[in-house]
Amino acid sequence: MSQKLIQTQEQKLQQVQRLSQQQMLQVHLLEMPLTELEQNVNAELDDNPALETSSPDDVFDGNHVEGSESTYGDDQRTTDSTDNDEFASQNEREERDDALTAALERIGGGDDDMPTAGYTGGSGADSADYEEMVYGDTTSFYDKLKEQMGETELTDKDEQIMEYVIGSLDSDGLLRKDSESICDELAIYHGLDCTTADVDRVVGILQTFDPAGIGAHSLQECLLLQIKRRPNDNLKPLMQKVVSEHFDEFTKKHFDKIRSALGVDADTAERVQAELRRLNPKPGSSLGETEGRNIQQITPDFIVDTDDNGNVTFTLNGGNIPELKVSPSFTEMMEAYKNNKASMSRRDKEALLYAKEKVERARGYIEAIKVRRHTLTVTMQAIIDWQKRFFQDGDEADLKPMILKNIADKTGLDISTISRVSNIKYAQTNWGTFPLRFFFSDGYTTGEGEELSTRKIKLALKDLIGKEDKKKPMSDDALTKALAKLGYPIARRTVAKYREQLGLPVARLRKS
Repeated sequence: MSQKLIQTQEQKLQQVQRLSQQQMLQVHLLEMPLTELEQNVNAELDDNPALETSSPDDVFDGNHVEGSESTYGDDQRTTDSTDNDEFASQNEREERDDALTAALERIGGGDDDMPTAGYTGGSGADSADYEEMVYGDTTSFYDKLKEQMGETELTDKDEQIMEYVIGSLDSDGLLRKDSESICDELAIYHGLDCTTADVDRVVGILQTFDPAGIGAHSLQECLLLQIKRRPNDNLKPLMQKVVSEHFDEFTKKHFDKIRSALGVDADTAERVQAELRRLNPKPGSSLGETEGRNIQQITPDFIVDTDDNGNVTFTLNGGNIPELKVSPSFTEMMEAYKNNKASMSRRDKEALLYAKEKVERARGYIEAIKVRRHTLTVTMQAIIDWQKRFFQDGDEADLKPMILKNIADKTGLDISTISRVSNIKYAQTNWGTFPLRFFFSDGYTTGEGEELSTRKIKLALKDLIGKEDKKKPMSDDALTKALAKLGYPIARRTVAKYREQLGLPVARLRKS
């Protein structure tokens, strides 16, 4: 019995959600901390002559108005000088005229409402006088790596990938994101199409930078990278074998098992152990205690104040962001076109297309800044409402269970938006300056249905271990019973999980 292969054609309707260019801009600005936003606004003012500050005495100098005229004039002169080359025949000129006219006719009628007064990024005199808190050297962890990047031959594409990867490192200098996630984020936020192989290649280059171990995906890879740079001696292959083949025993300090597996004498085993202890599990911190990217320079995005009556208020830190507006000269040019369509030359039409593009970009940028401000405001207000007790007394134990979904539901925003707001942003309070992530914690529901903050449980667990007799440290079972007496009836496996998350070893390794 024979079978026939039949080829059929099928039509399928599929809904795919894609971010528009304006949405991508909003997402990009939303993720930026204040200092990065200031740089971005400055760059946009330099790049787009249709975007201006309200006054020449504003934060940025008054050359932007003059610059817009100069840039526009230069473009127009360039068009003049290339007329003979680009439009050699009358037919080509007529076709170009028709195309320009058609494009210009598509300009909507919304130009009558062109905004000339923009968004005020600042939040009053208080925020203008706010001084950045700088800890230690002003050269950041990020800058140190960027300096080495400048000394490396990279293509434009690889440079973009490298910058994003460096920005994705945690404070220890490790890269916790996988290559696929980085590819997706570069495509969504930066419009850069790259493969996982591209990212892997760039990460490989980063891993050759100093200090050794930077850019590793895990502690194990971090240590192996450091061993790889050691001079070739009789200890190097033994160290590689311990970390690559006996990593679990190494982390648990089972050195007798390691020595047996290596088949070496006690003296050699001790030397291997001593050299392994010299490796740095946090290469990012080796650039200096005060140079870590996450602690070197903290400029809070929110200033939260609690008065003597317990009333909590906050303002957005406007930093050095000026009031933005669309250039009046560009809007006047648009008006001139609408009143003189018939008599305009091809050169004038080209100039107006240029003006339209710049004006639309300026309007979109101003709107994105407004959206960012609104999103930050409603998110911070929701966090304060949820964690009001903490903002009133500063007691970490008063932080209630709160996850991204709670704030998303309260604000009506998407969970991914709340995540972006909470990432790399800080709030200055009466009790110190905290990353927004600090206010989020999971909840633990007991058998009686009572919800407890995991943060509160971890604080109690850390306190118990801190006060224990180091000669007879408490086992996880003993910790479970002690926590139950304090009002935290959680399972032993949960105690073990929280202990590991706190970076605290088992009782045997805590014994001294």
